[in-house]
Amino acid sequence: MMANKRKIINDPVFGFLSVPNELIYDVLQHPYVQRLNRIKQLGLSYLVYPGATHSRFGHSLGAMHLMHEAIQSLRMKGVEITEEEATSAMIAILLHDIGHGPFSHVLEHTLVDGVTHEDISLLMMQRINEDLSQVRRTDVRCTEGSKPLDMAIAIFKNEYPKHFLHQLISSQLDVDRMDYLCRDSFFTGVQEGRVASERLLKMLDVRNDRLVVQVKGIYSVEKFLVARRLMYWQVYLHKTSVAAEQHLIKILSRAKEIARGHSALSPQSSELFCSPALRYFLYNHISFDDFAVRSEALDQYALLDDNDVLCAIKTWISSGDKVLSTLSESFINRRLFRGELIEEPLSEEAQKTLSRTLAQAVGVKEEEGSFLWSEHVSTSNTYSEKADTIDILYGDGTVRDIAEASEILDLAALTRKPIKRYLFRYRLD
Repeated sequence: MMANKRKIINDPVFGFLSVPNELIYDVLQHPYVQRLNRIKQLGLSYLVYPGATHSRFGHSLGAMHLMHEAIQSLRMKGVEITEEEATSAMIAILLHDIGHGPFSHVLEHTLVDGVTHEDISLLMMQRINEDLSQVRRTDVRCTEGSKPLDMAIAIFKNEYPKHFLHQLISSQLDVDRMDYLCRDSFFTGVQEGRVASERLLKMLDVRNDRLVVQVKGIYSVEKFLVARRLMYWQVYLHKTSVAAEQHLIKILSRAKEIARGHSALSPQSSELFCSPALRYFLYNHISFDDFAVRSEALDQYALLDDNDVLCAIKTWISSGDKVLSTLSESFINRRLFRGELIEEPLSEEAQKTLSRTLAQAVGVKEEEGSFLWSEHVSTSNTYSEKADTIDILYGDGTVRDIAEASEILDLAALTRKPIKRYLFRYRLD
């Protein structure tokens, strides 16, 4: 007997969400997608906001729901979107973050070299496409020689003729941002991040193959941009969250050095406790070429999640390497790096002095002191003139950029990129 693949899911943010057809259900059931249940949406932000333990999977479901709502709204305004295009757009947004590693953005350039989560997302989408092409579809039929996710991948890569579908996935007013602002605000309790997603979706339209917002929705767009700015500095770039990220990066960097035989502990590679998946990335130099040509690299990455990292760090508290054990113990017990704002980058002499001071205090060699501190620059802009603009549609048919149309937000304020430079260091108290 065939299982019922049309499901209703109870989401704490948007209520009941539906899985409309078998193809989307099968995508949701793929191990690559289920892995997102084991990756926190906000990385280490739960160390600041205890409720922020929601997953990438929940975010992907929410974004898929908003995509469905956006498509329904556009159809009501006469925008032609076929069932296959609707399903493909929903799959594309469902899979847009599938390549995130443990703790989301934190370890993107630590465990792998020169590979972004967008690169891995595309490779994973292509693998899922191959896997699902072996199964007969009933809800969405493919043309001869095509695969079930071909259109979704084309929309994701902005290679599909209807550009506005890609804008719904990736632009300055996309359903990805609408969901994560609503969801992250809900779970952190930061009310400033709440946006009127339903209102924004109802105001969407298309002109010349580009998304526009009816002028009645301009205030909701302004609130969206302000909410995004506030959430970045209050949540995503919170000083303590960034301190935890830098602390974690130093732990993994030290573990990589030990695993590859460069530590003072041993001239040879030292044995570290970790899961097979984490071991693969600690003991090997993995680049984009490895992901592209070796299925093993993608398979191991797909097994990697937050649990691998936390389990390893708890065990490393007992490591024979004092740097690794010290960093691990303080991280697990939330004695995170202390952060302070600095005006300029540290000079080379100041870096050496800081490394020497921390190394002596901890009781390790001077050259190992660099693992006990970090410099970091946090920056974010609310709006970019160079990206797909947010266009406002007036009653007479004219279209204006929100930066020109808004009476509240001026261009300079929208596009300015505030910069905060931090020095993070191991706590000696």
